[in-house]
Amino acid sequence: MSSSASPLLEHTVNLPDGAALRVLENGTGPALLLISGLGGTANFWNPCIPAFSTHYRTLRLDQRGIAKSSGGSAPCTIDQLAKDCLSVLDQLNVQETILVGHSTGGCIAQTMALLAPERVRACVFSATWGKPSRHRKELFSTRREMLFRDPVGYACSSVFMGHDANWLNNNWTVLENARANAPVTPEAQRIVAERLDALVAFDRSGEIHRISVPKLILGARDDLIVPSFLQEELETMLRDADLHLFENGGHFFPVTRTNIFTPVVIDWLSTLS
Repeated sequence: MSSSASPLLEHTVNLPDGAALRVLENGTGPALLLISGLGGTANFWNPCIPAFSTHYRTLRLDQRGIAKSSGGSAPCTIDQLAKDCLSVLDQLNVQETILVGHSTGGCIAQTMALLAPERVRACVFSATWGKPSRHRKELFSTRREMLFRDPVGYACSSVFMGHDANWLNNNWTVLENARANAPVTPEAQRIVAERLDALVAFDRSGEIHRISVPKLILGARDDLIVPSFLQEELETMLRDADLHLFENGGHFFPVTRTNIFTPVVIDWLSTLS
């Protein structure tokens, strides 16, 4: 399926520290900002664009230092990535938006909702978490070591861990692309390591209950990277969120189960006043 259900607009958002962010836009209507995870690319959301852009002005970006966005001099923390997203809203004249954040993108969305609650209409937290855990520490410490010892293996293992096996068996180009774009240079490895450190340290447990806008938590029961018990824990911390767990789809269920992911999000958003 084409990633463009409506004309594609491309913007460059320049930040004070020298970073230049590539932002893609499709559709019209209320603003919907899609924030991807550790990979940080706008293209992660391509399968979802036809459905979302039918209803919303849909925005997505390459995060600093990723794909077609330059890094700038600021450190890559979750707070900084959230501030980057707020700068995107500022420069595109978006006063209020719905946030859909997947994995690390869900951490960024939580931070945005706390930093600038007046800018956020609703939040969809997809395959994410709210505080450090042994699972986060053990998994990503192991992956960090692998990043430097075998960067191609690091990239390929992400594909096998993150995708539903049945889906992957019919979509091997994902593995081929991961192998071709593995972080083999010292600079690429530095950027990924910085992002890994940021997600392991992420902790909003003491304040996350202050997010007062409507909230939907999504997860998959077969997710090996951000297991569904972390979404159940997040529901407890948020206190008043809706929780929906898919039976399968792996970590990247917005891609592997787009046909059920986008209707769940759109239907939930349609219930908001």
